Amino acid sequence: MKRMVWDTVKVFIIFIACTFIFYFGLQIMHSEYEQFHRYDTPEGPAVKVFNSEQSFMDRLNIFFRLGE
Repeated sequence: MKRMVWDTVKVFIIFIACTFIFYFGLQIMHSEYEQFHRYDTPEGPAVKVFNSEQSFMDRLNIFFRLGE
């Protein structure tokens, strides 16, 4: 009986330790990516993807024709 209780306590302690490591790892990752600016202007040979000169009907026609 004493052995089973000791094994249960060991598993509980390992579970708590792993939970703390996972939690603080997520906090570190969050603080790292919080400083990352996703919407900065691109540098280098960037290409504009969206063409605002097309009308809605042209875009709808391309959508139905290509199935995208």
